[in-house]
Amino acid sequence: MQRESAKRSNKERSDATRAALITAGRQLFTERPYGEIGTPEIVRKAGVTRGALYHHFSDKQTLFAAVVDAEAAAVAFEIEQSSPQGTDPNNALLAGGRAYLDAMAVPGRTRLLLLDAPAVLGHAEAEAIDMCHSARTLQEGLDMAIEAGTMPPLPLGPLTQIISSAFDRAALAIAAGGNRAEWETVLKALLAGLARRA
Repeated sequence: MQRESAKRSNKERSDATRAALITAGRQLFTERPYGEIGTPEIVRKAGVTRGALYHHFSDKQTLFAAVVDAEAAAVAFEIEQSSPQGTDPNNALLAGGRAYLDAMAVPGRTRLLLLDAPAVLGHAEAEAIDMCHSARTLQEGLDMAIEAGTMPPLPLGPLTQIISSAFDRAALAIAAGGNRAEWETVLKALLAGLARRA
């Protein structure tokens, strides 16, 4: 019984250390580009030792990947919360698009996910993380719209990538000071134009 309790508390400590490293990494990687941050600063911010960092992550890049994954999951969560069950597929796509832009407005997130992630992790890994999260929610929404007949039966993979790229470009432009209302108008027209082809 005592050994089981010790195991549980060791696991809790380990989980807490990992969470502290991801939290510290998130704060630093959203404040400044990846290349400007060293591991000593990360461990200091997390309040752990350098050995603890390397126990949980093989290097700074592995920690960065975990931060990117956590941020991408947070964006997907916001998208999934944007439409109640039973919402018309096209309206759900519009609501999900607005939720995506809202989620990407968190300071530093657009640079982290859309600029630093592909540069640091490579395009393939960054895209794989995206496909587990926000691109997945978009693909599911497009698939439902196609199934409902409110979107033309286009190849789902390329369609998802084209629409996702449009939203990513909008997020980058808005983060750089672009007019969000104008970008939303164009994105809405893009989706409406596809719907008219159904």
